[in-house]
Amino acid sequence: MAEPGSLSKLTALECGTIQPQGRFLYGSNYTFLVEVSWQGASTKAVYKPSRGEQPLWDFPSGTLANREVAAYLVSRALGLDFVPPTVLRQDGPAGAGSLQLFIPYHDDQHYFTMTADEKEELRPVALFDALVNNADRKGGHILRGLDGRLWLIDHGLCFHQEDKLRTVVWDFAGQPIDPGLLAPVESLCTQAAEGPLRNELADQLAPSEIEAMIDRGQRLVGESTFPLPGERRPYPWPLV
Repeated sequence: MAEPGSLSKLTALECGTIQPQGRFLYGSNYTFLVEVSWQGASTKAVYKPSRGEQPLWDFPSGTLANREVAAYLVSRALGLDFVPPTVLRQDGPAGAGSLQLFIPYHDDQHYFTMTADEKEELRPVALFDALVNNADRKGGHILRGLDGRLWLIDHGLCFHQEDKLRTVVWDFAGQPIDPGLLAPVESLCTQAAEGPLRNELADQLAPSEIEAMIDRGQRLVGESTFPLPGERRPYPWPLV
């Protein structure tokens, strides 16, 4: 279930006026901190214009912003809600791009600072990444919000049709997946096949990419175990 207030924040992202505040200097693609104003209130967001994406040999050009939005839609449909609200805006300061709610976080906490007990929180993260075929789950993409919640960011390299899973979270490889985590995945596969979610995803992904996600989900449900590293390079670079 979405957190209280998330729908109003989503509306602000969809409709508010975007004012650039500065550029994030890390990362290979252009990313900006912006302020979004709506109905007398304002909130910070992260804006990633499609025209600022560096070309990749294995992902279609100009699609990373759409994949950011699709990851939010899947997280929301699963009831996990650890991807901040994200929308696609055609009228951004630098053109079309993704706009994601900025989450205040502890910048000294990430995957590589987590204790063994804290890493148990990452089982849904590992399942989510396997489902969306995340090719870039770095340790720094797992944030601890100032509210204590776990948040996930940077999902531009997801939903490829081929196996691209590259992640630092291999802690549960080969272990059984709790049935309580698999039930939402099974429901998601049905929703992604037809209905409103299918239509929402179709605005962001190619039909073949949606079908590939459904196949991965059905395979996860059928095997009921976390995947093992494949023959392809299983880790992102850099790791943090």
